[in-house]
Amino acid sequence: MKLYQAFGVLRGDVVAFVGAGGKTATLVGLGYELMELGWRVLATTTTSLDEEHLGLMPYAMRYHNNPRVLSQALTDYRFVFLYEGIRSNRAFAPKLDWTPQLLDTVDSDVLLVEADTANGLGWKCPYPDEPSIPREASLVVTMLSMSVVDKPLNDETVYNAQAMTAKYGFAPNTAIHAPWLGQVLRDEEMGLKNVPDKARVVAFVNQTPLKGYARQRAQMIARAALKSPRFEGVAIGAVRAEEPVYEVQRAVGAVVLAGGMSARMGYPKMLLPWLDGKTVLENIVEQLMRSKLDHIIVVAGHYYQPIKRLLARYDVQLVYNRAYRLGGMLSSVQAGLRAMPAGIKTALLTLGDQPQLEPRVLYRLLKAYAHNPHSIVVPSYQMRRGHPYLVHEKHWADILALPATKTMRDFLHEQQPNILHVDVGSASILQDMDTREAYEQARHAAGLPPLDWQTLVPYA
Repeated sequence: MKLYQAFGVLRGDVVAFVGAGGKTATLVGLGYELMELGWRVLATTTTSLDEEHLGLMPYAMRYHNNPRVLSQALTDYRFVFLYEGIRSNRAFAPKLDWTPQLLDTVDSDVLLVEADTANGLGWKCPYPDEPSIPREASLVVTMLSMSVVDKPLNDETVYNAQAMTAKYGFAPNTAIHAPWLGQVLRDEEMGLKNVPDKARVVAFVNQTPLKGYARQRAQMIARAALKSPRFEGVAIGAVRAEEPVYEVQRAVGAVVLAGGMSARMGYPKMLLPWLDGKTVLENIVEQLMRSKLDHIIVVAGHYYQPIKRLLARYDVQLVYNRAYRLGGMLSSVQAGLRAMPAGIKTALLTLGDQPQLEPRVLYRLLKAYAHNPHSIVVPSYQMRRGHPYLVHEKHWADILALPATKTMRDFLHEQQPNILHVDVGSASILQDMDTREAYEQARHAAGLPPLDWQTLVPYA
């Protein structure tokens, strides 16, 4: 995956790089990616960088307050780095107050800013006057390097190591543990310090080996960081690799659609018995919990009260869909998305009558989502599309705006360029239940005996 895909860079963004472990290389790599897409890329720093790094850019020049000069440089070179002057082999930043003027007068597509310093180390805690992030920053990439894991916590490895010792009690000179990095990343006074309130935030765990235990430790760091709702995602990779990002971890929440009246079934299908004395809905919730999702919402309608009693012992959020009679499945999806807590960036839309849902299918979907730039991931089996599927937050507003005359099928049809279809090798994604015959077939496939319908407890 490319850097611009993993970070979600948009035209008009001011992208600030902070932290440690490859900020300059990442800024340069991203700049070349965007230049190859045909973008006009401006870059600068709010601190300073080695003069020799200017040679990494297609063109570097002193800041000029004539926008025509800057525009012509962009036309000629496509990717231009600006600095104020060079002293002691360091290229220093123009004043911060020039940023709004630059954005208003120069026809660039993006501004990349190295907004922090770490003296070439792989991990840092900022000093009181750091980092120097422009208030116009719309995207902040906070960085660290996996190279510091198992290294001693001291000033030879970590920038301002004593601040971590003072706050968290990490013992000086002891081996750095992976969870520490995630803890510092999400700290508002460390990894997230001075980030503008409205800026999107992405972390980049750089210098991660492609395979092995270190890759798993990077994923552990990502999960720890994602406990903060500030993060859009955590990219894992190595900036100098041909494909610099291996995966992007994001917070994923499930929306279980259990709002129907089960008119054709004649009984609430999500409350029908399944394995081990549990209901269909309980089985689905437990499969989702085994997949370690960050949040689970169950949307109920006609059978809200019995579902509420049934799920009282589960760590799930129950939402009542007032529009269940007329709005159909779409209204339940909309109710679930509206209730999703801050920090959840992706919804797994799950049917409440799909008891054969398998954790291995969920794993394949989540893995495909992390390893690809697509914003919607849909499972398939023998060329047929099924459930559940993943939808990134950027599409939620479109779903919420759909009128009652539309369906989720209409939404997916319009989003074909954004969809990754994943063959999960399992018919379970197709096996929801709308009739008693379908339910009995599912029971038979699961090795369960036929149900004596006369024994069921009636629900109003």
